[in-house]
Amino acid sequence: MAGRKTFTLARAGLFVLLVSLVAVPALGGSASNVDAKVLSRLSGTVVNRFYMANPDLAPAGSQSRYLAIKNSLSRFQGDGFDAPLGPPFGDRFNADPVGLPQNEESVTVCRGAPNYLMGGTNDYRGLLDPQLNFTGWHYSNDAGTTLTNEGLLPPVTASTGEVLPSGGDPVNGCAIGEGGPNFYAASLNYDPFDPFGQKNAIGAYLTAPDALESCAGGSDPACWPVRRAVAESAPGHFLDKEWMDVGDTGDGIHVWVTYSDFDIFAPCCFAQIKAVRCTADLVNCSAPITMSEGEDDIQFSDVTVGPDGRTYISWAQIFGEIEGTPQTFRIKMRVGAPGCQSLACFGPKRFVNDVTLAIPFGGRLQANDFRIATYPKNEVKIVNGKPRVFVVWDECDARIMDGTLCEFPKIKLKYSDDFGKTWSSLKVLSTGGVNYFPSIANDVTNGEIAVAYFTTRYDTQYHSGQDIEMVTLNATTATVTNRQRVTSDEDMPNFPEADPTLEDFIGDYIEVFAHGGTAWVHYNMNIRDVKFLGEGFPVAQQDNFLTSIGL
Repeated sequence: MAGRKTFTLARAGLFVLLVSLVAVPALGGSASNVDAKVLSRLSGTVVNRFYMANPDLAPAGSQSRYLAIKNSLSRFQGDGFDAPLGPPFGDRFNADPVGLPQNEESVTVCRGAPNYLMGGTNDYRGLLDPQLNFTGWHYSNDAGTTLTNEGLLPPVTASTGEVLPSGGDPVNGCAIGEGGPNFYAASLNYDPFDPFGQKNAIGAYLTAPDALESCAGGSDPACWPVRRAVAESAPGHFLDKEWMDVGDTGDGIHVWVTYSDFDIFAPCCFAQIKAVRCTADLVNCSAPITMSEGEDDIQFSDVTVGPDGRTYISWAQIFGEIEGTPQTFRIKMRVGAPGCQSLACFGPKRFVNDVTLAIPFGGRLQANDFRIATYPKNEVKIVNGKPRVFVVWDECDARIMDGTLCEFPKIKLKYSDDFGKTWSSLKVLSTGGVNYFPSIANDVTNGEIAVAYFTTRYDTQYHSGQDIEMVTLNATTATVTNRQRVTSDEDMPNFPEADPTLEDFIGDYIEVFAHGGTAWVHYNMNIRDVKFLGEGFPVAQQDNFLTSIGL
């Protein structure tokens, strides 16, 4: 990438943040009452931020590391967004000069104006932000060739007056309105010092390219002038792992947001999948709709506004975690009719597949120790004049050590032509190695589907080093027509544990978007050497990368 714009952000208020990093507010004991199993289920960014703010509450073996990070942050003068953008580095899609991580990537392109592109990340430069925001956005007006501007989603205000900073789990979307392209974003929003004892929310955001090109970047609220809390927690609950899609629902453009509502102080792990529908201007939103009623243990919702105007919501129900036995994930789905805005117009819960060898919560891969769990994703495409819904997921080939160690997971797929009543036979998309974090995208301009994921199949010795692989599917036959290594073989494979800040977290997902015969894959790697907060020597650290590739 080349020709990036230089921008600055005022440092006003940085002193307030540094004081808060040294003097942690009292938590009233609420966070210490959260079951350790529940913490392992919640978004890793939420837990990492909480421990970075409160090192004394981290697990004993990690307290010194979190305290050292906190102390390094207190010494640093800057916010990570106030330096020139610097020279390009391959497909790096950030301007981070301080060596803090980015992960959990999302990406969208405006289909009616594909030069406009938006990526999202958990951006750990938020640790330096005066407003404590954490959800990164990265904008390009030339289809990702250059980075035009970037920053952090600003806070939202709850109905009861609490100001809630953005807190990660980024999702992005785009729709063409009367005035041109509009970008949307969704995020977790919470107090990072006491995320479990205070109110938290799911935030939705709206902006346009002219605002992104004229604002200062960083946490400048002018970058995202429309924002609101579309769902708010009840006492003792935490809203987690949201997903979002925007599209024509048969009665105009609407935004659908899904999320997990955890009973945070109950024994592991009681939660419900809920959904909210908002108008395109985010002015009017429905009350939360419970999709998983009668189920105790759930996570990882995904929502697609299909080209048929229907709303497709999938999630994973977990068996064995509460009981302390080897875990099975049951993938489920509900489909809402065009124009649907309540549970009454959603069909019944449909069974997709039992993932009997799921990558379990609290488990790990055979040669990597970062957090990971099976995360199903769905997509919808018109095939032979009818909507076909696809679901992809990752599943171990074997599990050992009482079901906690996952060996050689594969990327698998099923599809349905009757809104989830029946499903195709199982198809395996990956070939060799360890494969995880699948993402699926529909190219509406042709008959193809793209599926991208991490793979270790180029590290034939250890199956630890990772690359990105993408397969192109013929949507009619669901067969692989092209298989490509997205990452360059010059610096690959990447070794994900190399980051000095996050030894065991690379996010919970990456994303691919497809349009006009091109796919954009947004992912993270550790192949750029940077001094950590200006100290010591340049070392490998985690960045987000954006690569475009032909289907």
